[in-house]
Amino acid sequence: MERSGADRRSTIGSWIGNLPAPLALLNRFSITRYLLASIVSLAFDVALFMILVALLFDPGWASAAGYSAGIVVHWFISLNFVFPGKRREGAALQVQRFGFIATALLGLGITVSMVSGLTSAGVLPVLAKAAAVGVSFFAVYFARKYGVFR
Repeated sequence: MERSGADRRSTIGSWIGNLPAPLALLNRFSITRYLLASIVSLAFDVALFMILVALLFDPGWASAAGYSAGIVVHWFISLNFVFPGKRREGAALQVQRFGFIATALLGLGITVSMVSGLTSAGVLPVLAKAAAVGVSFFAVYFARKYGVFR
């Protein structure tokens, strides 16, 4: 049985309503929910990457598999927790999925270009990666909030 967006919001709302006040307050902001979704999807990404590397898979392929798994996890979390009630139907759902993947590739492009550019300018790789994560996080969040899940 498919639930409507309003049903999902009310289910999530009642669950959030039982949280302690500071946590429930944080839920009011989609960017906070998005940050939590990003942390969970990053955990899936890294876990799969580490498992595959431990099983002697090529690190490049393991990285691609982990990143892809993270995208799928983030999609389900975004659809049901970050932007509830914004799911499209039929052909519009396919367009929404394509937009989600396109924004994931946007984030990947920002990260790679920033890390490459900053490290070639002499910035430590870990600092370059941290800067890139911050920029790509906000770029992808706003693209998804105002484009994919509008």
